[in-house]
Parts: sequence; structure tokens; C-alpha cells
Amino acid sequence: MSVERNKAIARRLYDEVISGGDFEVFDELADVHLIDHSLPPGWPQGREGAKANISYIRGAMSDWRFTIENLIAEGDKVVLRGTFRGTHAGEFFGIPPTGRRVEIPGIHILKIVEGKVTEHWANNDDLRLMQQLGVIPAREQV
Repeated sequence: MSVERNKAIARRLYDEVISGGDFEVFDELADVHLIDHSLPPGWPQGREGAKANISYIRGAMSDWRFTIENLIAEGDKVVLRGTFRGTHAGEFFGIPPTGRRVEIPGIHILKIVEGKVTEHWANNDDLRLMQQLGVIPAREQV
């Protein structure tokens, strides 16, 4: 599979599934045995576990979108750098809805084998998210 094809799969995953909530597309693009190295502790692995995580976040953050700022591919890996944006409208890991807008930069890596996402790693700025939700004071407030 070409790196350009892998980049197209990654773009489709983030545009249509993460931002658009189309889980039929997720079923098409994600391997049933997907290993998501970024799931919260105790969450099940596999496509269904990843789908549950995406659904949970989309339920907590209305108008949830990921803007791709860089998309780099080599071999079977695709790296996306971008920003999540949304409004905290539902409970999020025990944090009641605040109605606040959030912007969280992140870097994600996908492994794509034979047209299917088989592994996912994510590094998001969770400290910034907690500051924006008012859970942790921002540096200027300390």
C-alpha cells in the first residue's frame, strides 16, 4: 500500500469519523483487532473499544472536530499533528459539563496494514485540556 493511500485513509478517519461521527466508515477503516495504545486504563481493546472511546468523547464534547495541520507518512505509519476543538457539553471522566470551548493540540500515529488501521498512538495536551475545563489552574493563575 502506498504512503499516499495510507495518508488518504488517515485523513478519512479523522475527517469522517473523529470529526464527523460516521462509525460505518470506522468499521471500514479499522481492523477488528485494532490495538489502541491511547485508550484509558481498563477500556477494552479492538475496534469496538476504540469506537466506544471515540463515541464517549464525542458525547462529552459537542461539535468535536480535529483539524489536521500536518500529515506525514513513511512505510506503514502515518503521523497527524493537529488540534481538537469542541464544547464541553457532557460529563467527561467525572467532570460535569462546563460549557467551555476547548482547543487541544495533539500528535497521533497510525499503523496501516493492507488498508486497515491496526495500531494507534496519541499524545494530546491533556494538561491544557484540564486547564481549559477549570480542573487545574492555568499557569497565570498559580
